[in-house]
Amino acid sequence: MEIKRSGSEPSRKGPAENFTGSVRIDPLFDPPEPARTFGALVTFEPGARTAWHTHPLGQTLIVTSGCGWTQCWGEPKEEIRPGDVIWCPPGKKHWHGATARTAMSHIAIVEKLGGKAVDWMEKVSDEQYQA
Repeated sequence: MEIKRSGSEPSRKGPAENFTGSVRIDPLFDPPEPARTFGALVTFEPGARTAWHTHPLGQTLIVTSGCGWTQCWGEPKEEIRPGDVIWCPPGKKHWHGATARTAMSHIAIVEKLGGKAVDWMEKVSDEQYQA
C-alpha cells in the first residue's frame, strides 16, 4: 500500500495549447501499470475552459466547487454544480470549464489506453463558449 500525502506533488498550470484562461491542475493519483486510471483536481477561473477533446476510454468528472459548463459536440451546453457527476463516453468530443462569472473545480478521472488518456483538438471559440 502507498499513501500519497496531500501537497506532495506541485500544482501546475493548464498548458495554453489545451486550455483558455487560468487553469490549475493538482495531481491526485497516477498509479503504476497495470493500473490505467489517474485523477486530478482541476480548477478553472471564471471564463477558463478546456479545448475540445476526446478520451479513448471516457472520462468521469466530479464537480467539487463553483459553477461550470460542459458541452458535447452538437449538443446544448449544460450547467454543472458541486456534487454533479458527469460521464463522458469514449470518443465523444466535448469541453468543460468555468462559467463566465464563476470559478469551478472538478476531479477528473480518466483511463489510459496504450498509455494515452486524451486527444486534444481545437480550442473552444468565444462564440461557442458564450452560446
